[in-house]
Amino acid sequence: MLKNKKRDARLRRKKGIRKSIYGTSEKPRISVFRSAKHIYAQAIDDESGKTIVSISNLETEVKKEINYGGNIKAAEITGKVFNNRLKEKGIKKIVFDRNGYLYHGRVKALGDQIKL
Repeated sequence: MLKNKKRDARLRRKKGIRKSIYGTSEKPRISVFRSAKHIYAQAIDDESGKTIVSISNLETEVKKEINYGGNIKAAEITGKVFNNRLKEKGIKKIVFDRNGYLYHGRVKALGDQIKL
């Protein structure tokens, strides 16, 4: 029962956040999802409804540097690789969507590595 309360609270926060956050092709929305073992991020152009760049700690480029995906170190490395991919695409500004999660721990570690 507690699990559903936590999930429902996150989804309620997510709705409120998404009312004010909107991504474009020049300034995409960076959406973060975290599970117990992994973290995922994607740059989304909401105007066309397309994902520009995506990453997770399951990709070989990230996986070779980490032992376990559910910690802050893995989120930092994932964020660094994601930052490089954004630069390659020529993205200079972003809007960070924490997806209802607190800006703390792994979400903060990933977000802090994105320096454009």
